[in-house]
Amino acid sequence: MAGTRQRDGLRRIAIASQATGFILIITLETLLGDAARPWQGATLAAMLAAAGWLALVRRYRRNKERRRREMRDEV
Repeated sequence: MAGTRQRDGLRRIAIASQATGFILIITLETLLGDAARPWQGATLAAMLAAAGWLALVRRYRRNKERRRREMRDEV
């Protein structure tokens, strides 16, 4: 049950960060017009970095849980 809660927490963070990024991109376009392009690129890069980091954290937690289960099964 704990693994499900962790995954849900990571999923919420991922959804919130992507939604925030898209809102920021649209807001920048509305406020700055064509001058927003570099800022939109930086926002997109930050969104991709956040998604990559969250994927690594999820993989780390999954592997840690798998190793814990394997150790428990061996004993």
